[in-house]
Amino acid sequence: MPTTRFQKVVFSILMSFAMVYGMEVYNSALRNGRVTGSLFLLPVGQVLLLMLTVVILETVIGGPIARKLAFKVVNPEKSRPIIVILAVQVMTVAIMCPMMSLVASLVFKCGFSHELAAVWAQTVVINFPMAFCWQIFVAGPLVRLAVKHLDGIWEDKL
Repeated sequence: MPTTRFQKVVFSILMSFAMVYGMEVYNSALRNGRVTGSLFLLPVGQVLLLMLTVVILETVIGGPIARKLAFKVVNPEKSRPIIVILAVQVMTVAIMCPMMSLVASLVFKCGFSHELAAVWAQTVVINFPMAFCWQIFVAGPLVRLAVKHLDGIWEDKL
């Protein structure tokens, strides 16, 4: 888990990119009915806007609530680090997936219509399994590895 200010900022940016990119490719594949090479080329503006949304929601709402909930389940001082990391990841997905599914429903699907609640619920159900697996098995480990590596490079230059 990131400890320095540098690690927290880099972690937040990289994690938001990893999750936005992975979930956008997933949702594009669902819309198209298959995976094609062009699905991996996402509009930069869309990715950046979604990353900004993720960073703001995670910083202000998702992160604090997820850590509070995770630390009710595990003791960060007594538990093994991997258990603490997994608890925070699980709670983060549980908080962020519904929030980002609401954003996606509003922006990409139906806007503020009478169908919003149903579209939002369906979007959460479709996105949650992928968000969970992507976070636990791909994005989380890769981003932690990258931040650890980048922090070592940063410290060497100081």
